[in-house]
Amino acid sequence: MRVVLGVAGGIAAYKACSLLRLLTEAGHDVTVVPTGAALKFVGAPTWAALSGKPVSTDVWSSVHEVPHVRLGQEADLVIVAPATADLLARAATGQADDLLTNVLLTARCPVVMAPAMHTEMWDHPATQANVSTLTERGVHIVPPASGRLTGKDTGPGRLPEPEDLYAVCERELARSAAASRAVASADSAARTTTSADAAGGVPGHRRGDLSGRRVVVSAGGTREPLDPVRYLGNRSSGKQGHALAVAAAERGARVTLVTSAAADLPGIDVVPVETALQMREAILQAAAHSDVVVMAAAVADFRPANYVPSKIKKTHEAHVDGSADDSAPTITLVRNPDILAELVQTRGGSATPVIVGFAAETGDDNGSVLHHARSKLERKGCDVLVVNEVGEGKTFGSDDNTVTVLQRGSDESVEVGPATKAAVSDAVWDVVATLL
Repeated sequence: MRVVLGVAGGIAAYKACSLLRLLTEAGHDVTVVPTGAALKFVGAPTWAALSGKPVSTDVWSSVHEVPHVRLGQEADLVIVAPATADLLARAATGQADDLLTNVLLTARCPVVMAPAMHTEMWDHPATQANVSTLTERGVHIVPPASGRLTGKDTGPGRLPEPEDLYAVCERELARSAAASRAVASADSAARTTTSADAAGGVPGHRRGDLSGRRVVVSAGGTREPLDPVRYLGNRSSGKQGHALAVAAAERGARVTLVTSAAADLPGIDVVPVETALQMREAILQAAAHSDVVVMAAAVADFRPANYVPSKIKKTHEAHVDGSADDSAPTITLVRNPDILAELVQTRGGSATPVIVGFAAETGDDNGSVLHHARSKLERKGCDVLVVNEVGEGKTFGSDDNTVTVLQRGSDESVEVGPATKAAVSDAVWDVVATLL
């Protein structure tokens, strides 16, 4: 795939060298387009050596090849890392005063920008307005990470690690390729649109549809401790919840992910939890200032009534007659709070936040998966319920999923899959976006 790597003039430009290496080693054809200021940090010979291509910052080099138009037209992906406050401002206002800004104007492929700057610059209303503008136009903004900045300063504004940016690039290229295959095989314009969506591509007009929205997503299965060693848990991997958080961020939302599964997702505020009570506290706190809450976590319905502070021993003292005591301990359970129901109750008559529940169901003698799901939707009172059938070898831990999306007050449903969990996430957000 043909990738244009734009590099703006920030100290984080050195990290782009590692990103370039990752892209070229994966077999991509990479052209580096730095700004003049970027060459103050990393020289043109470095970029040329690593990419195997000549490097230019202006539109006057190789004029006969019309690079200011050709590069953008032919690219499969444009990524700018780092994107400084100045570069964001010039891109948002449509300036074309160097080769990179010309490329951004001519590109019709996915565009990714990874801002990096001091915290005060990132938080400035002008920068945030520029980010919102670019997001609304379909640019995928990878929010900066928090950490050590130039000098002794720390805070939001750090360029995400090259490996994380590379993962974003590969995801965008995969989506672009899937959408292109769907378009190539379509028989009509209408079918083309449907196929592209089903393939997991996010059209530009949808990419910014959550811009400025505050989203809370829960993920993973909670663990309810019995003693310092053992716990009650379930098979949830957290993959679907994490995919929902990433998809929301890509569509412009500010995302808080409350998860029991390990997660290192740049630009997403990750709140690690373990138990249902910890998840409840974190969710309710974040939901108070949110537009959408998605309860994708598999929260344990029960927890042990009593936590044993020392390991429960397998072998107990012998009976009075000398025989071994092989009895097992009796564990009394109590109900965990119903976080989804509490969210609905706390919201009251307000329309926000939009509340999305997940139902991991199995059919039984009393009804099918869908029958139980519709009953749960009515009982819980949430706005959207995402239903999937679970069981041995189904859903948990898989990279694919098949779901049915139900809406309160509607007999209609949306069937999605089998599809990647990223594609399922986009389908869920399509429904939520209409409610917003």
